[in-house]
Amino acid sequence: MKIFNKILYLLLFSTLLFGQDDTVDVQILVLSSDLKETENVYIVGNQEFLGYWDPSKVKMTKINKGEYSISFKLEKYSSIEFKFTLGSWDREALDENSEVPENFELIAEKDTVLVYNIKNWAHEFVRLKFNGQVTGNVKYYHSVKGNGLVDRDVIVWLPPSYENNSKKRYPVFYMHDGQNLFDPATASFGIDWQVDEAADSLMRQNKIEEMIIVGIYNTKNRSTEYINSPLGYTYMQFVVNQLKPMIDSTYRTKTGREFTYTGGSSAGALISFMLLWEHNNIFSKALCFSPAFKIEKLDYVSTVEKDKKRKNIKVYIANGGVGLDALLQPGLNEMIDTLLIKGYDENKNFWVNVYPNDAHNETFWAKRIPFYLNLMFGK
Repeated sequence: MKIFNKILYLLLFSTLLFGQDDTVDVQILVLSSDLKETENVYIVGNQEFLGYWDPSKVKMTKINKGEYSISFKLEKYSSIEFKFTLGSWDREALDENSEVPENFELIAEKDTVLVYNIKNWAHEFVRLKFNGQVTGNVKYYHSVKGNGLVDRDVIVWLPPSYENNSKKRYPVFYMHDGQNLFDPATASFGIDWQVDEAADSLMRQNKIEEMIIVGIYNTKNRSTEYINSPLGYTYMQFVVNQLKPMIDSTYRTKTGREFTYTGGSSAGALISFMLLWEHNNIFSKALCFSPAFKIEKLDYVSTVEKDKKRKNIKVYIANGGVGLDALLQPGLNEMIDTLLIKGYDENKNFWVNVYPNDAHNETFWAKRIPFYLNLMFGK
């Protein structure tokens, strides 16, 4: 009995000393009986091991006809978002109504097996359900080159009076994830932010100042271009030193910092804040939806803490309370606390709203756009 008690004590001491396992095992199964033998199922999501939304990077293992599996470990209480494809977004998994669903979400609380029975997959004709529709006048620039970056498209939305008032000059709002802003046909998940409809309506009602909106498309390197990484700093140099001069030389813009803004969501919100913070001589306002200020290995709060130079900033921040947004909230809180400690004032230098029932996706970001356009640019 003494030996047993000694062993039990050692086991308890080891648990206290080294802690319990902080990871959980996850297995995901996809059942889809109508697929051809030659077809493969891919999982795509918001983490590197899920391909960072590359629809053909992470192939699931075929275990039987119509059965596909993938297993991995997650840090306990971390979260992921994901979808399934047959190798491209034209072959995305659909819901029971043959419509594009919202992202699947998982918060890793315990070992889990998830089973998805998918009966419908998109084909090219299904994508046509997202009829291309842009309100207003837009110009497209394809394969715009940036030093050290892969080429990307850029869309420029012009305000209602632009063509009829040749003497007027306009502020410019640079927004990231440009394919998701105006047109459901180009949006990653068939849902756009409806920035064009909101801006056009508010401008025609004379409620906000007219401006040019530049949508900078993301690329396969989005996850490193939109954060404080070497590629992120290269991307900022592209925006400041290549794209902005191109826009200013092509359109009738007001070039000063008080007329130059930036905005985005998630990592796009982080790069927007970084542009405002590190190129404060260029940008005066930033819109940050669901910002990834600090989460897991990502940390821009420390950079702000260490920066002793006073900035002239106006930051408009919104976050949800569901899924990934809930996990982003602690980092957002740290950023706000840091700004307060450094002497920045709420409702003067930054504005923060939290929407407890909102999730991390385009549907909720689109819902907020009219309010924030009016808050940032209202007359």
